[in-house]
Amino acid sequence: MDKSKEINIPSLLKIGGGKMQKIGKYLVDRKFMKAALFFSDGIEPLVSAKLYEGFKQHNIEIAHKDTINDINIENILHTAFKIPSDINVLIGIGGGKALDFSKYCAHALKLPFISAPTSVSNDGFCSPNASLLVEGKRRSVKSTIPYGVVADLDIITGAPQESLYSGLGDIISKVTALWDWKEAFVKKQEDYNDFASLISRNSLDILYSQERDINTYDFQYKLTNSLLLSGIAMEIAGSSRPASGSEHLVSHALDMHATKPRAHGLQVGVATYLCSLLQDNNTTIVREFLLNTGFASFVKDAPLDKTDFITALKFAPSVKPGYYTIWSEPSSLERAIKFLETDEILRELVK
Repeated sequence: MDKSKEINIPSLLKIGGGKMQKIGKYLVDRKFMKAALFFSDGIEPLVSAKLYEGFKQHNIEIAHKDTINDINIENILHTAFKIPSDINVLIGIGGGKALDFSKYCAHALKLPFISAPTSVSNDGFCSPNASLLVEGKRRSVKSTIPYGVVADLDIITGAPQESLYSGLGDIISKVTALWDWKEAFVKKQEDYNDFASLISRNSLDILYSQERDINTYDFQYKLTNSLLLSGIAMEIAGSSRPASGSEHLVSHALDMHATKPRAHGLQVGVATYLCSLLQDNNTTIVREFLLNTGFASFVKDAPLDKTDFITALKFAPSVKPGYYTIWSEPSSLERAIKFLETDEILRELVK
């Protein structure tokens, strides 16, 4: 039986300086003349001068505009069907909530969506999924990969340091996620896609970059490109497997059970290091990356809570029942707690 499926990849990919002002040109080139805009809270004043100047130059009409603070799926659908029917394109500008809101809105309306991230704290800006509230619980909901991604590095380089370190934690997680996926395939619990795996592995080229100063233009270009490739790998695979495994289960469990959850990528980065130890999988490379980029130092200044972290480890296997990862192995919890006690890096990251 032919299991092939249509794969969507972004038609518009622009990463560089001064891109916000050029969005108007990118729209008119594709005959998108009437747009709906969705901003993260506080972002519109930071980008409006350049964005609207470009719109004015190219006669782009803004027919709908929202500032997003809520990602309840029912509210998204309510908003979607209030949008004028003659709109050509939806544009999300900012961070996770605005991008997820507008991405799912576009999915519901079957309209093109352009993602314009103002930080790169995770790969969600180019993924085929949206992180939404469904019946009060955070869920990853199948959506549509963006038609376009426009990442203005002049803006991204000014993002808070936490966002950048979070992006580092999210990209390093592909090391352990790919291991989990391959093992699930070997155990005949998952299909495997070699091309999606290749794309995800290519996103890890940043690990071998000689540039370790995360504040340079060059490094942030590479990080943005790596996270973008990770999102495309998920679209090719038809699942989150190329980008999310045992380490993400720990982060999701922390979100559900921690007294005060931390940024997604910070949690994921710490969990990736632990999971690499459990998997005996490229631990040296993961450790050196987290140390050399300053990720470990950043987290050490405000370590993850050990009690919350151990609770998350206990709940991690139940986050996705029937989903094979290293946590499916009976000895993993006991071994993980031992690593927390004995590994010198983990003892500083989790206290």
